[in-house]
Amino acid sequence: MDTSLGSTSSGNGKVPVPIRIGPMQVYPPILQAPMAGYTNFAYRQVVREFGGAGLQATEMVNARGFVWLDEHDCEHPDRLWGIKEEPRPLAVQIWDNDPETMAKVGRRLVDEYQVSVVDINFGCPVKQVTEKAHSGSYLLRDPDRMYAIISRLVEVCAPTPVTAKMRLGCTRDTMNYIQVAQTVEKAGAAALTVHGRTAEDFFKGSADWNRIAEIKQHLDHMPIIGNGDMQTPEQVRHAYQHYNVDGVMIARAALGKPWLFAQSAAALEGRPIPPDPSIEEQRQIMLHHYELVVERFGIHRGTMLMRKFACCYAQNKPGARHFRAHISRVETQSEFYEVVEKFFPTELEADQSSTALADERACESCG
Repeated sequence: MDTSLGSTSSGNGKVPVPIRIGPMQVYPPILQAPMAGYTNFAYRQVVREFGGAGLQATEMVNARGFVWLDEHDCEHPDRLWGIKEEPRPLAVQIWDNDPETMAKVGRRLVDEYQVSVVDINFGCPVKQVTEKAHSGSYLLRDPDRMYAIISRLVEVCAPTPVTAKMRLGCTRDTMNYIQVAQTVEKAGAAALTVHGRTAEDFFKGSADWNRIAEIKQHLDHMPIIGNGDMQTPEQVRHAYQHYNVDGVMIARAALGKPWLFAQSAAALEGRPIPPDPSIEEQRQIMLHHYELVVERFGIHRGTMLMRKFACCYAQNKPGARHFRAHISRVETQSEFYEVVEKFFPTELEADQSSTALADERACESCG
């Protein structure tokens, strides 16, 4: 985390309290980020089984695409898979640049899907969303358009709360996060999540939590949720206790560690942090995840979709590169199981890696 501007500590004894988002209270104050291509029903289900996420979110949904599918009597987007039946609270994130299109989809999500929160994406930096569709983080350069989108959604979705997610600005030279955050609040949003990078940064460098913290003093009452570089329970606890945020959002670090939310909740509450599952338990969690995906998409498509998740589960483990090289080419269920059996990291490899690292450090200290 970038600490160049100094800490805004509220004390190491800060006690976690629920985040009030409209009529809803979210606890623990830890949110699961919406991530395109990842946070589908299967992933959310695995996270839910561990617990610790006060509010979960779907992948972001293209509002214009949703309307087109609806008008042509097609099945609604795969990104809405499972949301009618799964437990609440649950947020659905949508994106577009037209207030009426967004309003149409927002109202549908409230009426038909009965979602807990309608979240607006003002943070996606991908060119297909920004440059081609003039949406996502592109809209940070147009606070008036943001106001129109948010206020219209607030109007049609009431009493369901509307929230937004943003970055610090489009570029480092045009960081307008204070103005944008004030616009979001004036438009009636119930909460705002801020990723501590600009759109041009993508995921390079460090998230600037000091700038996230700075926003709070310029608002009247809207809760602020910080996002960026939350990789360990200790980092989540530090961010919550030392920066002026009402909650913390965990994103990419939890893709291969869905138990991170439960660990982070324990850290916030001052309880012992549960250890990571054993390597063998992690393998079984991944296979359970695979079964959920196959149940929805069938064996072939489910296997193809699961390849990227399998790579996440192996990340930072000894032999992960070798496993990724094989799992990224599987196309059938039998191939998937065979590669997992042969190449997914083992406890022995992890122990050997830890021993080798300890020996290496001992040698360095002796030298």
